[in-house]
Amino acid sequence: MPELLCPAGNMEKLRAVVAYGADAVYLSGKRFGMRSACDNFTPGELSDAVAFAHERGVKVYVTVNILPRTREYAELGDYIEYLGKIGADAVIVSDIGVVSLVRRRAPGLGIHISTQASVVSAEAARAWHALGAERIVLARELTLDEIKEIRENTPDTLSLEAFVHGSMCIAYSGRCLLSNYFTGRDANRGACSQPCRWNYTAVRAEVTEEKRPGTMIPIEEHPEGTFVMSSRDMCMIEHIPELVSAGIDSFKIEGRVKSAYYGAVTANAYRIAMDRYAADPMGYAFDPALLREVESVSHREYCTGFYFGPPNEGANTVSSGGYLRDKSYLAAVISYDGSSGMARFLQKNKVTVGEEAEIVSPGMTGRRLSLTELYGEDGKTIESTPHPGMIYSAPVPFPVCAGDIMRSV
Repeated sequence: MPELLCPAGNMEKLRAVVAYGADAVYLSGKRFGMRSACDNFTPGELSDAVAFAHERGVKVYVTVNILPRTREYAELGDYIEYLGKIGADAVIVSDIGVVSLVRRRAPGLGIHISTQASVVSAEAARAWHALGAERIVLARELTLDEIKEIRENTPDTLSLEAFVHGSMCIAYSGRCLLSNYFTGRDANRGACSQPCRWNYTAVRAEVTEEKRPGTMIPIEEHPEGTFVMSSRDMCMIEHIPELVSAGIDSFKIEGRVKSAYYGAVTANAYRIAMDRYAADPMGYAFDPALLREVESVSHREYCTGFYFGPPNEGANTVSSGGYLRDKSYLAAVISYDGSSGMARFLQKNKVTVGEEAEIVSPGMTGRRLSLTELYGEDGKTIESTPHPGMIYSAPVPFPVCAGDIMRSV
């Protein structure tokens, strides 16, 4: 079965996705990665992260996928050498100069070619492999049939990775200049301001963004429709057999900027689906409860991208702005006493006696419970949990473990 590769924007998120089934994680240091909005990891935290993951049999891939300038290479070389010393499994890169640097400064580090390199052919994949790459993160614009063709025409020593879930960029393989144009923040160096998500209004033959009324942008209408820019989120949870059949070696979930709850729930849903398919490929049937799981996290409208062919008009862009979210992250389990049936929780959002909630545990979809009683740290009954980070207890009608998640229904 393919690897399940999950995002880790900080140590809390790393622990969450590892607990809920990730085979590998991808993360970044404070520099040289494409998600500067994440907390990301200091050098010491990177070392701790690698040790934590490896102790649990999980691989760590570090993003070094900006397009570096000449003056940055000396510091970048030291950084890459450090990643090799702490035992990172691979670096994700998009620049051929960085590939050469990795081979010189840390020859033991695996090299993964970022989706930003826009690999759309077996010829390109083989060329990167000849330069030392052991994995290609395929361009997001490929169909499953095209991926299968690439797999059939590349050596087994080259693995193929593809995004299966999360936010997608409207620009080709994520290479965009809109952010630079509007704000001076370089999207190709991790500082994207996401102008594709802004709310634009057509005025005659031009558009203007609601917070920038004086900036007019000419637009043209073509027979195939007016192009809007905010992409839907990817969701391939219903298509595990097709992804496996295409020959993809690593299923990648996007979301280093998203919450630990997001990482845990999406990792859990895909882990369950993948394990069920592996156990019985011929008899596998998709469980709709898994779709409800990934719909419980903050997301835009879902789509399947280019996997089943170029999207029809409007099929890959949102119909309205903002995120959809049905459930709130209420608390994390700290401990459970099987003799009394009481669990201790760390508050994330307020709950009140009488509320209905769900517990999400690794390998299980949400299990329902009624919060009939709540107790403070002093053991006295309370009516609600209003204080952020407070610790409280409640009876739970089934066993739970530390790290399990309680959410709203």
